[in-house]
Amino acid sequence: MSEENIKQETAAAPAAAETDAATPAAEGEGSVKKGRPRKSIPAGIAFIRSTFNNTQVSIADARGGVIAWSSAGKAGFKGSRKCTAFAATMVAQDAARTAYAKGMSECEVRMQGAGAGRESAVRAIQAAGIRVTMITDCTPVPHNGCRPRKRRRV
Repeated sequence: MSEENIKQETAAAPAAAETDAATPAAEGEGSVKKGRPRKSIPAGIAFIRSTFNNTQVSIADARGGVIAWSSAGKAGFKGSRKCTAFAATMVAQDAARTAYAKGMSECEVRMQGAGAGRESAVRAIQAAGIRVTMITDCTPVPHNGCRPRKRRRV
């Protein structure tokens, strides 16, 4: 390298150090977080799957991307307490609070299954501050398709 290039590099290094020290983030004043900006999602769809053993709630945006989800196991319930209406209330409340914090104000509810927590989950979503616009039952019902399992004998 020539002497001129070396002088230019050494002269540029202190100037860069001075500009770094002058920034507010380095001084600790008004630091700004960088990253993706948060999107506010005003409306979405709440999917409630209530089986005889568990209750699962997932809240998605209009395109189907999941924003918040919860299940009875995630909420801390174990065994036979997962299938109770109280567990479904806690699950729906947890998912709805997360969605409300992300800007959701109204949703459409799609229920599936025949468990104990169907209605209580919808009430918990409403209590969290999200307005329910429509409730749909999407439980799959066979139109005499597959042969059912043999009958249980107790």
